[in-house]
Amino acid sequence: MGSVVKVSGPLIVAEGMADSRMFDVVEVGTFGLIGEIIELRGDKASIQVYEETAGVGPGDAVISTGAPLSVSLAPGLMSGIYDGIQRPLVKLLEQSGSRITRGVKVSPLDLDVKWAFVATATFGDKLQAGDELGFVQENELIKHKILLPYGVSGTVKKIASGDFTITETIAEIETESGIKPVIMLQKCPVRKGRPYKQKLAPAAPMVTGQRVIDTFFPIARGGAAAIPGPFGSGKTVVQHQLAKWAEADIIVYIGCGERGNEMTDVLNEFPELKDPKSGEPLMKRTVLIANTSDMPVAAREASIYTGITIAEYFRDMGYNVAVMADSSSRWAEALREMSGRLEEMPGEEGYPAYLSSRLAEFYERAGVVKVIGSGDTEGSITAIGAVSPPGGDLSEPVSQATLRIVKVFWGLSSSLAYKRHFPAIDWLVSYSLYSEKLANWFDTNAAADFSSLAAKAMSILQEEAGLAEIVRLVGADALGAKDKITMDTARMLREDYLHQNAFDDIDTYTPLDKQYRMLKLILSYYDSAIYACITLNVVPEDIMKMSVKENIARAKLIPTSDTAQFDAIESELKRQISNIIG
Repeated sequence: MGSVVKVSGPLIVAEGMADSRMFDVVEVGTFGLIGEIIELRGDKASIQVYEETAGVGPGDAVISTGAPLSVSLAPGLMSGIYDGIQRPLVKLLEQSGSRITRGVKVSPLDLDVKWAFVATATFGDKLQAGDELGFVQENELIKHKILLPYGVSGTVKKIASGDFTITETIAEIETESGIKPVIMLQKCPVRKGRPYKQKLAPAAPMVTGQRVIDTFFPIARGGAAAIPGPFGSGKTVVQHQLAKWAEADIIVYIGCGERGNEMTDVLNEFPELKDPKSGEPLMKRTVLIANTSDMPVAAREASIYTGITIAEYFRDMGYNVAVMADSSSRWAEALREMSGRLEEMPGEEGYPAYLSSRLAEFYERAGVVKVIGSGDTEGSITAIGAVSPPGGDLSEPVSQATLRIVKVFWGLSSSLAYKRHFPAIDWLVSYSLYSEKLANWFDTNAAADFSSLAAKAMSILQEEAGLAEIVRLVGADALGAKDKITMDTARMLREDYLHQNAFDDIDTYTPLDKQYRMLKLILSYYDSAIYACITLNVVPEDIMKMSVKENIARAKLIPTSDTAQFDAIESELKRQISNIIG
């Protein structure tokens, strides 16, 4: 046991801690505030405290638990709402009201609920770590597999189906060192990634239903993406859309240091949303980590690790998990504050010199892996982090460090947001390094010419950017026929395809086959117009006045299943073009 010698906001220095280890959890003062050792010098330990330190002073006791910061993993996680150190906010509300009482100790999971465990292993089976013992049907969407914990292997000596709490023995394994009882509850350190057998190269996209992403800047399942953008450009709404619609089995949403009202919107909205595949509430496959800007700054740092460790737990069951971190800038600011209080040598803009390596540690825990165990089960984590650069300046350290790590960059533009174009992803600066690798998947699973159509549409948008300078100087009338059609088609791509209404029941989500049909309509117009104007010398204005363009614009509101309407619009396009050509 040590004693406090210095208090500096969330940082406490204690002496008499020679027997402690780095990252051990400690309890500070009479309230037993939760802290974590982040530096050791001799018998002095620097501790970041995850609660308000008012009232703590020199001489107060510091007791080490001897264990690292860990999360509790067992049935009951799904639909949970936790703070940065996995304290259940619903239970805290019941116990201490709207303000969290300091030093309150609440189990992250209910220890009294009995779960219906169904054994899949049998007496005499030889199992190794990661093999399935059985499962609990946690809810209608999630089959919660109970796996043999890491470090345990042997022969099943006792196992039975039945109703158990997460702390009751469900099986006994005969290991080399004797009989090992197994319970459903696992404790896992958050700062070290859970083990896996092999990391694989991402080979399939995580379809999001957002047209600008799936068509032009896809993210691979198991990939990492960043969404940087200035205030008001729609980072949070984009992440909400991905959490609702992305093709993932489980969502872990980490609200890390953002404003409380944004997190309130998530907490109010998610329980009312329906999962598009099952019709069940979306919360049944979601875990929320709520660590807002008015919560202790040190807990922001822990919240990122808490979320990614929970994601790894479900990945090991073979699930595809999507992790949303909103935002990594607030997490980096917490690192900067603690680094300053530790009197470390500052790096660029005051951030610690190890900022890049800490960001890399987080994003590198994403990926597609073969999980440990005797089978070939695969699971994945897709990490998507929002970045909030001050003033939208992407040259600042957090943005630059993130861009060096991730392979997808969805750059949000304030100018697009001011024009009410959402999602405000700037197609001229964004990129995806997965596009080339995923092109074959799209051509095989969506349409044979999907990737070529996407490339053609992007070239039209890029050409428009160059022509826009000419138009500003000399006006649109000075353009040739081909350039006028290009500008008109680019406008259709921007307004009728890239613009997507997150609050419209139909437009909020667009499956790949509908994306293909919409894109094909616009590019069919382009090809027909170019042929008529260049080969047959038709006046561009005659083409651009066709009434069918109104139908193309409204194609985004056609229900996904109504393919006949798309065919009708294409036929009408051909008829009107033929009438003009004569």
